[in-house]
Amino acid sequence: MSAELSSLPPAVRLSDGGLLDALTTGIVLLDAQLCVRYANVAAQDLLGVSLRQARGLPFKELFAGAQPLLELMRRALEDNQSCAGHEFTLIPVAALPAPPAPAVVDFTVTPVDGELGGRQLLLELIDARARRRIARESELRSRVDGNRLMVRQLAHEIKNPLGGVRGAAQLLERELPDPNLREYTAVIINEADRLCGLVDAMLGPTAPPRTRLLSVHEICEHVYQLLRHEAPVGVSIERDYDPSLPDGRFDRNEIIQALLNIGRNGLQALSGSGRLILRTRALTNLNIGAQRHRLVASLQVEDDGPGVPEELQQTLFMPLVTSRPEGSGLGLSVAQEMVARHRGVIEFESRPGCTRFSILLPLEEEA
Repeated sequence: MSAELSSLPPAVRLSDGGLLDALTTGIVLLDAQLCVRYANVAAQDLLGVSLRQARGLPFKELFAGAQPLLELMRRALEDNQSCAGHEFTLIPVAALPAPPAPAVVDFTVTPVDGELGGRQLLLELIDARARRRIARESELRSRVDGNRLMVRQLAHEIKNPLGGVRGAAQLLERELPDPNLREYTAVIINEADRLCGLVDAMLGPTAPPRTRLLSVHEICEHVYQLLRHEAPVGVSIERDYDPSLPDGRFDRNEIIQALLNIGRNGLQALSGSGRLILRTRALTNLNIGAQRHRLVASLQVEDDGPGVPEELQQTLFMPLVTSRPEGSGLGLSVAQEMVARHRGVIEFESRPGCTRFSILLPLEEEA
């Protein structure tokens, strides 16, 4: 049993609800038939099920695919021993009104004496998604750093020959006797310029960000107006802003470009019909990589398109990765680089009907 619960008496009484509600660990009390008798506030938030909905119901009726956990519970009751597990997924059943997203939890099951006699089970739940997210962000940051080094080395190797090709085409253009032939050298010069521009885009900005105190919502409104004019007739763009979000220090152009790249990807994913939402939220005590931040701005772009293909999800922020034949594969890579320059990160979650990209930006002023 966790240290937070070590002071509880052997018999867990429902009158301890005030104490249990103060815990950050999710606590669910089940009777010998594995029906829910009590769930503290942390458990209700984590599982997305209120105590009013869950009280008296068998645990198996609340969550799909929970059979392995149910077997551990029964074994704990029979053997009168605690057991634990890690990163177990609990999927709320569709019968619940507006079922939430699946919860990923670390759990401990402990048999206890009931206040009226008999055996009960104390189920301790800890959200494992935060640990997963930190690990994913650390891996993503390492990958971004590696990509940046690789791209810079590659850019050097590409731009030098391109400069030679362009110079030779210009010299050839001057020597051609027939002006009609110059359209071919123009193609060479234009394509060399296009490739140089593509390499520069891969490199991203080189100067430090020019930050100043800005309103996040002013940035979002600017992007909203741009996307609204680019959106096809069948696409609606909505706003959902958190008025409590304070100002922060950002490079306005870089954050606008990062948010715009994500928004345009969302418009293209909708293929002419659907809904795109610009959303802001204030998040507290959030880890970005290994660093914990007291306050973080979350700028979200959500669409109801088909979702990111499974085979692209692990490499989505790498340069030149795209699912569209006409795409350059640089939009998300450049956006991630710009956000990383602000000590932030871009996360995403995707399934058919809901893809959400979140730009996470620390709001603390630098010392």
